[in-house]
Amino acid sequence: MKSFNFIIVILMLIVTSCKNEKTIDAIPDINVIETGLLPSILVKGDSIESLNLLERMEYYKVPGVSIAIVENGKIKWAKGYGIANTIDSSNVNTNTLFQAGSISKPVAALAALKLVEEGRINLDQDVNNYLKEWQIPKSSYTIEEKVTLRRLLTHTAGMTVHGFGGYQQTDTFPSIIEVLNGNGNTPQIIVDTIPGSIWRYSGGGYTVMEKMVEDVSGLPLNKYMSKNILQVIGMKNSTYEQPLSSEYYSNTSAAYDTDGKIIDGLWHNYPEQAAAGLWTTPTDLAKYCIEIQQILAGKENGVLSKETIEKMLTKHKNDWGLGPAIQWEQDSLIFRHGGKNAGFTNNLISFANRGNAVIVMTNADNGGKLIGEILRAVSKYYNWGINNPRIVEVIELPKEKLNQFNGKYKLDFQVPEIGDYIIEVTVKENKLYINDPHDEDTTLTPTDTLNFINLQNGDEVAFQFEEDKVGILWNNRFQFYRIE
Repeated sequence: MKSFNFIIVILMLIVTSCKNEKTIDAIPDINVIETGLLPSILVKGDSIESLNLLERMEYYKVPGVSIAIVENGKIKWAKGYGIANTIDSSNVNTNTLFQAGSISKPVAALAALKLVEEGRINLDQDVNNYLKEWQIPKSSYTIEEKVTLRRLLTHTAGMTVHGFGGYQQTDTFPSIIEVLNGNGNTPQIIVDTIPGSIWRYSGGGYTVMEKMVEDVSGLPLNKYMSKNILQVIGMKNSTYEQPLSSEYYSNTSAAYDTDGKIIDGLWHNYPEQAAAGLWTTPTDLAKYCIEIQQILAGKENGVLSKETIEKMLTKHKNDWGLGPAIQWEQDSLIFRHGGKNAGFTNNLISFANRGNAVIVMTNADNGGKLIGEILRAVSKYYNWGINNPRIVEVIELPKEKLNQFNGKYKLDFQVPEIGDYIIEVTVKENKLYINDPHDEDTTLTPTDTLNFINLQNGDEVAFQFEEDKVGILWNNRFQFYRIE
């Protein structure tokens, strides 16, 4: 009888699982978005070519993708695609952990803002007043203006070190103080310009913030975040633990390089927890978005007060808030952040007041272009207006006109470890073809007699004809000249 009851329970679980899977797959949004990915560039007058998600994953060499959609303040749907780990053949599901990369920053910022609410940190005081074991070195830049928490969170503190490459499993794992002092694999984190004078993205600044939270709270950042932020929001499938303990391994995605090959050791480790150390899922990040939305809508006893969240979403230099980037205004206000670690690429976009959000996480260095195509499909389906394709007009040029551009072109400066950077232009099928031995080859379509565009990635090329030379200006930035 006990065996029979056990079988009944198992059958009920299977039926429930199948029912939930059918319920998810029955949502029309999913199929339309999965089969309706959109490129970044559309040619005016052409019919729109919708792209299939699984096919684009294969095209970009992205093994796994996880998506969550928030609509009207609730998770509308979440779904995983592809492979999490090619070694054990595990698939991506909605509970698969990905490294969040720099999306770690706006979530970690909540810890510092919590301490501000408690009166333990002042947003506009010198952070050296709170740092105990390590101090920002004094310099001529900090005589009058100081590094403050507000400036750290908005990337205006004048601090160095843009980002972090992480450490392989076999590397020595440095302490946060060693990272700050430049004794890891990145330079010393210092102030090299007057605080408050410019906006400049700085993962180094967030590492200083991490140390301040630890010194004031008396807890390692991962433990403070777990107790005071992640659990409060309901992000039960998230951790700032670095290195990741083995208890999480069974449902953690590996990382993949640009060729779609698994990274040695499965992933890199990041002692810079606040800047790059969060392991999470799109579903948990959706809960973060919903928490912010609900607090703004009047929720009491949230992770932070409405007043603090409003400060967090106030634009500073370069439209940056206290953690996230800020876009648009009032009812259309958006908070957002991208994330890039070795072998992981992600994006989070959330409306502050409309109850909508989209989070896409991938386990690949090539995930960025795929994410763009997904976001455009999501934006079109829900009419959010966040990521629309660019419409361009193209023309046809006869082959004799195109032949005038043939030749080899050299960049006007030498590239470290390469030297002379030379590309070759030829004509193929009434379009220009760029052979680049150091990057992907490119096909260019004319928009007028001298200007061309790559319809795949939006690169723009302008040809220049002067008395004694022919040049190429690539993306209005890189200057080449014809050498033969």
